[in-house]
Amino acid sequence: MSADEFHVHGPHDHEVEHAGLSGDPFSARIAVMTAIFATIGALFGYMVGATQNDALLFKNDSAIRKTEASDQWNFYQAKSSKQNLADLGAVLATGGDATRFRSEAERYGKEKQEIMAKAEALERRSTESEARSEASMHVHHRFAQAMTLIQIAIALAAITLLTRSRWLQYVSYGAAAISVAIGALALLHI
Repeated sequence: MSADEFHVHGPHDHEVEHAGLSGDPFSARIAVMTAIFATIGALFGYMVGATQNDALLFKNDSAIRKTEASDQWNFYQAKSSKQNLADLGAVLATGGDATRFRSEAERYGKEKQEIMAKAEALERRSTESEARSEASMHVHHRFAQAMTLIQIAIALAAITLLTRSRWLQYVSYGAAAISVAIGALALLHI
């Protein structure tokens, strides 16, 4: 502003203009602490969503494999019925028809074994996907706990700034430290 101008401002404007963070180291520390906590919270928030999505994808894969296995078992049952009818035909028929029914029964028996192997493999994949889903949900819960604690730390930092209470500042640090520890456990899949 030039020297020729006359400047008038209210008391609030004066305080805002002259109360920079450099003049109040306590407020500056709390502001930096809050920014760090918010950054950690953003990372935890991302991981909460990512692990939940993983768990849902694994759960979906498990359901698909379980349905495919069920289809295979139904196919197995159909082959068993055909094999039983062919066995009955071999017993009741004579000559060439009996031979044809016996060979059909043998073919159905071999096809059943292939179908059973495929159904069991699909069931194993379903079980594996289910386990992976549960593991992802466990990690998701850990990140959600860490996220909640870091949000509490941020709220405590705001109260600390208002009350200028040192002990509350340390409680905020403690909540953040526990949050980071739980986040580390989540990263380690513990």
